[in-house]
Amino acid sequence: MKRVTQCLLACAIACGLGLAAAGQAVAAHDSHKADAKLGAPQGEPIKAVLTAPPFVPPPVNRNYPAKVIVELEVIEKDMTISDGVTYNFWTFGGSVPGSFIRVRQGDTVEFHLKNAHDSHMPHNIDLHAVTGTGGGAEATFTLPGHETQFTFKALNPGLYVYHCAMPPVGMHIANGMYGLILVEPPEGLPKVDKEFYVMQGDFYTEGKYGEPGLQPFSLEKAIDEHPTYVVFNGAEGSMTGDKALTAKAGETIRMFVGNGGPNLVSSFHVIGEIFDKVYIEGGTKYQENVQTTLVPAGGSAIVEFKADVPGNFILVDHSIFRTFHKGSLGILKVEGEENHAIYTGQQSSKETPQPSAKGN
Repeated sequence: MKRVTQCLLACAIACGLGLAAAGQAVAAHDSHKADAKLGAPQGEPIKAVLTAPPFVPPPVNRNYPAKVIVELEVIEKDMTISDGVTYNFWTFGGSVPGSFIRVRQGDTVEFHLKNAHDSHMPHNIDLHAVTGTGGGAEATFTLPGHETQFTFKALNPGLYVYHCAMPPVGMHIANGMYGLILVEPPEGLPKVDKEFYVMQGDFYTEGKYGEPGLQPFSLEKAIDEHPTYVVFNGAEGSMTGDKALTAKAGETIRMFVGNGGPNLVSSFHVIGEIFDKVYIEGGTKYQENVQTTLVPAGGSAIVEFKADVPGNFILVDHSIFRTFHKGSLGILKVEGEENHAIYTGQQSSKETPQPSAKGN
């Protein structure tokens, strides 16, 4: 109990300091001088298209920077985390992870954060793609029923995490307040056939794994880093059965993979596939022919591969007990014609000869 009290006290102090610096954040964004190569926004403002997981907005397809308006609402809602188990998630846009945001390097982003009238908590947002105090958190302290906004220049290309940074920060993240923002380079990303949004998170409930009903958050478990659930896209089974990801044999696939944490590092792996390219930690450099990639808490990776043959390919956290006992499992269902030059999965019905008794 002493640890819990100390944690809440430290968070309260941090909150007070953060609110005092709110005005400084706006000034920092307004005064920042971006690289001249990024250019000035052209034309009318563009409203960003936001998508819930596992879907991704279309590529930017612009050869110039623009003013982009992002509108995101915080919604607190009960949702299923496992079969028969519900949890009061705090969300960006009504989903866990939050809405996927896609902009271009050099864009000027006008960000509007709303907090639903029926929310019980104030919230804010810290985008790791932002250069400025708090990543936007100081400027977006948003009470229930209110709206805040700030503006930032998307200076660096890459795939970045965003999350709520209201104290206690860990609790807000643990309740599902995280997502991804992609800043495309000016030339865009190489064309692929399919893109998916996959984000891991660890959740801490008072009840044991699978205990039915509405489960409250356990601060003690979170501090001890003993999650009840480790899942993709906010729920066990979020990408299985009728909700499995789908592709066709021969298609190229890109997955934007994030890890909201708040505590665990993910060992992301797709069983039966090898990543042709992995943009490590969501940056602009890639490694080739990777089997498993580490995705840190509050970090990301972009993985690309070709679905050469049909089958059900399983997405896992290769810290494998998490997959089969805490829920971190998804399925990519690939349909199409077999390619026996690459893989033959038929089992032989031929019996194995038994050793002769005379020879023993």
